[in-house]
Amino acid sequence: MPQPSLQDLLDPATTAVVTQECQGGVIGPQAGLPLLAEEARREAVPNIAKLLDAARAAGVTVVHCLIQRRADGRGSNTNARLFAAGKSFTADLTPGSEGASLLPELGPLDTDLVLTRTHGVGPMTGTDLDSVLRNLGIKTIVGVGVSVNIAITNFVMDAVNRGYQFVLPRDAVSGYPREYADSIIDNTLSLLATVTPSSAIIDVWSAVV
Repeated sequence: MPQPSLQDLLDPATTAVVTQECQGGVIGPQAGLPLLAEEARREAVPNIAKLLDAARAAGVTVVHCLIQRRADGRGSNTNARLFAAGKSFTADLTPGSEGASLLPELGPLDTDLVLTRTHGVGPMTGTDLDSVLRNLGIKTIVGVGVSVNIAITNFVMDAVNRGYQFVLPRDAVSGYPREYADSIIDNTLSLLATVTPSSAIIDVWSAVV
C-alpha cells in the first residue's frame, strides 16, 4: 500500500503540532538535566519556534504538553529509576513556576492549547490529549520536543497505537547523547513515523497560506 504524501499527511484541518516538555525545568534555564537542555537548545528549540510560527499561520492546531509536580511530589510516579533520580533535581516543576511553564519563545498564544500531567513518561498518559485531538478531528500529529530517549519514543508508539499518523521532524526533537537519539530515530521511530526535516513541513504549510 503506498504511503501518503507529506502534503496529504499535513492537511491543516486535521493536523496538530504537539510540543512535549518544552518548558523551563526540562530544557530551559531551570533544567534538571542540563546536558539534555543544552542539546535541545542547540538545534531543536529554534526549529520548534519556526515550526510553530508556520503552523499557526496555516491554521494548524498547536498543543503544548507539560509536566508538573506538587511540591511534596504526591501523585507522581515513583516506580522507575528515572523518577528516583528526579528527586535529586533542583528544577521546580510546581504549577505556575517557570520550570513548569512553556519556554516563552514558544508561546503560548491565545489559540494554543496547554495540557499538563503529573504522571507518566509521555504526553498521551495523564492528559486529555487523545480526547482533545479526537474532538478536533485530528488525524496527524507532528511531535516535537524532548526527549527521544524516552518521552518522544513513548509518544510515537502511543499515538500509532491509537490510530494517528505521526510526523517526526528530526531536527525539532532532541535526546542525549545526540548519537543515541539519531540511532533511535533511524532504527526504530522511522518504522513508525514519517521522519522529515522541519523545513519540509514548513514548506507544505507555507504553500497553503
